[in-house]
Amino acid sequence: MTNPYTAPLPPSPRPPDTRPLHKRVLVWIGGTALLVTGALIGSSGDDGQQPVEAKAKPATTVTATLTATPEPAPTVTETETVKAKAKPVPTVTVTRTAKAKAADSGTSGQDSTGTCTIVSSSGNCYSAGQFCRNSDHGAVTTTASGSRVKCAYRSNAWRWSYI
Repeated sequence: MTNPYTAPLPPSPRPPDTRPLHKRVLVWIGGTALLVTGALIGSSGDDGQQPVEAKAKPATTVTATLTATPEPAPTVTETETVKAKAKPVPTVTVTRTAKAKAADSGTSGQDSTGTCTIVSSSGNCYSAGQFCRNSDHGAVTTTASGSRVKCAYRSNAWRWSYI
């Protein structure tokens, strides 16, 4: 078994002058011949062509400018008569509330006229059980049927309730 920790030995170097002399001389002669051939080819450079002289001759340029101004055309003005449209005006509606005559004078203090002193934002009378607006807290009004209701805090909310 061989030792794995030792490296294999490299091949022994060759002595410096082992090539024959005639091969070394031929390499020098070939290299020199290539150098001389390249120098001769590069120095000729013109490849048998004659140089051309390029001279620019001045040329005469003629420029003609013609400006045409159009004549003004006649102006046509068309006028129309415009009638003013009447603006719509707001309509004023007057509503009169008349009290009805009481048929029976013994109604135990209830207002039987059916008029509401406080109305909702849509214009309707309130009825018992509906929610009150913040501005109506503690107020008293009548329902559409004439029953009196008061805005009172009950059941965790402000509601209209019978008095």
